[in-house]
Amino acid sequence: MSTSTRHAFAIITVLFFMWGFITVLVDALIPRLRDVFELSYFQAGLVQFAFFTAYAMVSIPSGYLISRIGYQKGAVVGLSVMALGCLLFYPAAAFRIFEWFLLALFVLASGMTVLQVAANPYVAALGDPHRAASRLNLAQAFNSLGTTLAPLVSAAFILSSQVLDAEAIAALGGDAKEAYFAAEAVAVQQPFAILAAVLILVAGVFAWVRLPRILETTTDRSGSYRAAWSHRSLRLGAIGIFVYVGAEVTIGSYLVNYFLHLDIRALVLRSEGMATIARFLAGNGVSELGPAQLAGTFVFFYWGGAMVGRFIGSWLQTWIHPARLLAVFASVNVALLGVNLISGGWLAVWSVLAIGLFNSILFPTIFTLAIQHLGPHAAQGSGILCTAIVGGAVVPPLYGALADATGLQTAFLLPLLCYLFIAYYGIGGYHDRIQPES
Repeated sequence: MSTSTRHAFAIITVLFFMWGFITVLVDALIPRLRDVFELSYFQAGLVQFAFFTAYAMVSIPSGYLISRIGYQKGAVVGLSVMALGCLLFYPAAAFRIFEWFLLALFVLASGMTVLQVAANPYVAALGDPHRAASRLNLAQAFNSLGTTLAPLVSAAFILSSQVLDAEAIAALGGDAKEAYFAAEAVAVQQPFAILAAVLILVAGVFAWVRLPRILETTTDRSGSYRAAWSHRSLRLGAIGIFVYVGAEVTIGSYLVNYFLHLDIRALVLRSEGMATIARFLAGNGVSELGPAQLAGTFVFFYWGGAMVGRFIGSWLQTWIHPARLLAVFASVNVALLGVNLISGGWLAVWSVLAIGLFNSILFPTIFTLAIQHLGPHAAQGSGILCTAIVGGAVVPPLYGALADATGLQTAFLLPLLCYLFIAYYGIGGYHDRIQPES
């Protein structure tokens, strides 16, 4: 890899880190928004709906945009739109208008979509083709680094103050209640104002530096969406991406609420070892941490496990067929959720956190299996798979509705079914059969 491409790769990894970091930071908004707006779990799930709907609506237009203006200008546009979305959080929190929050999330995710549609193929094309997978795995590791650090940042800032339950809020007087809501709004405003400044700075860097113009020369324009869709492996792979992202986002979004349901503070206080872990991650003693902040701290292991599992899974795939490993990892997640459904205490906590470790290889492996036989239609297949990320908009509200009706723990039956389909895809669903075109 030449010096220019090494510099370009280093800059691109910033994008992977940023969208991983911001995606998980949004998860921390759910317990805060439930508090500020007194939402049901279903309404809180609309946070993820607004965020991931952008993938369904913006993915294909983003591809057309980047093909016209190039990757570098597309990156500047994406970063600028992300900054605008972050800035919209400020008036939304100040005026406590939930619809404005949803709009801000949609704008933020639209900017991220512009980046994500092009970033993977750009990294793959940036240098020696034989090392494309290695470069992409390394870039994805930075994405996982962002998802790992975000829970700690959210615990320190977004979840740092005491969250009152509905009864405690109702007991407050008029002025005290308004003051409490105002403080809650500030807890949301500050992190996203800082993110907006960082994104504007990064956009300025991207507008200034010179990146190799490789995406424009490697895009295959001979493909067809219709031909790509005729492949069974792609159609079922799109369902696999849909349910995977839905399950991953659902679990990550509701972990804080679930841990509060399990009374994780009491669990930690009864365990000296867990108290030590919490103190190490948060930098404070358990007595200084609010219940939501303490719960948010342990979410670190969910996303951190995905980062570790990505390195382990990458090595395992050198001697185990990717489809077989996909089936094994998905089946382990089914088993972990089964254990969670019949357990409590620390077994329930760690069984759901361990899912992050086995989530690690699922998305890239499904993606690879789905497009491996598409040939000149691979670009179109990639666009379809990226659109399927909208599962992150659909599954969390469904889980929220189920949780409202049956409870947070019982509702884990929904992601369990999602992982069952992924296991099926790894066992045989990925085998290609071309549907005759009419």
